[in-house]
Amino acid sequence: MNDEREGRPPRPRKPTPAERREQRSKVDDPSEVLDSAARFLEARPRSEDEVRRKLVRLGYRAELVDEAVAKLLTVGYLDDEAFARSWVESRDRAKPRGEHALRRELGQMGVDRSLVDEVLGERRDEAAADGDGAPSPDEAAAERLLARKMGPILREADPRRRLQRAYALLARNGFGPDVCSTVAKRVLAASVAAAGEDDLGEESE
Repeated sequence: MNDEREGRPPRPRKPTPAERREQRSKVDDPSEVLDSAARFLEARPRSEDEVRRKLVRLGYRAELVDEAVAKLLTVGYLDDEAFARSWVESRDRAKPRGEHALRRELGQMGVDRSLVDEVLGERRDEAAADGDGAPSPDEAAAERLLARKMGPILREADPRRRLQRAYALLARNGFGPDVCSTVAKRVLAASVAAAGEDDLGEESE
């Protein structure tokens, strides 16, 4: 039964997204905008540009958005340098990506290109400090990614197709052609040799 038949007043209609944006455009209290930004930051760290774009999309006035972002920068809740380092470290640890992909992701989140260059340069320098025989950070990340996805690849009987699938997986995740080729061959070599198959095939770019 509906509300009218049960004698209850009808439920108030929820405002549409457009109506909510209109309401926010009339907000004068800076703390409301700051609270909205803080809620957005609860899920994960964000770049300055991500927070700014989110508040603008919600409908808050530009001057209040600027004030909220400035406050978050002052207290250290927004820090693009720390954010970029954290993003790269998180990717390397949990979801390995190549430098091309990392650069693209950080760029899409509005991190300044020079800062991205600096953070990725530090990533390469740290790997180089481990010695001449150490793999590049992209090679190390590619090896971790292949190790996690090896099961389906090894179910491919044809060694050429196996290599192509490994190469394609790495390419989709932002690794350069040289890394894709080198790491795919290196990681699959033991499996191919164990199967008595000497021909690794040629990777397709």
